[in-house]
Amino acid sequence: MEIGVDRDLCEANAVCVGLAPGVFDLDDDEELVIDASKADSEVERVSAAVHGCPKNALFMRS
Repeated sequence: MEIGVDRDLCEANAVCVGLAPGVFDLDDDEELVIDASKADSEVERVSAAVHGCPKNALFMRS
């Protein structure tokens, strides 16, 4: 699965981190970090994070 972020849209409000903390995180500069290696085992959480993003900045492709 491919997960990505449009950094121009992302405001780092961390909704995705709350929904899928094993995949999404914010670094010290509040930039979104994605650990795609864990995404396949957390498909439902990743999907919820993508759909729950208030800025529609996230995407996923299989």
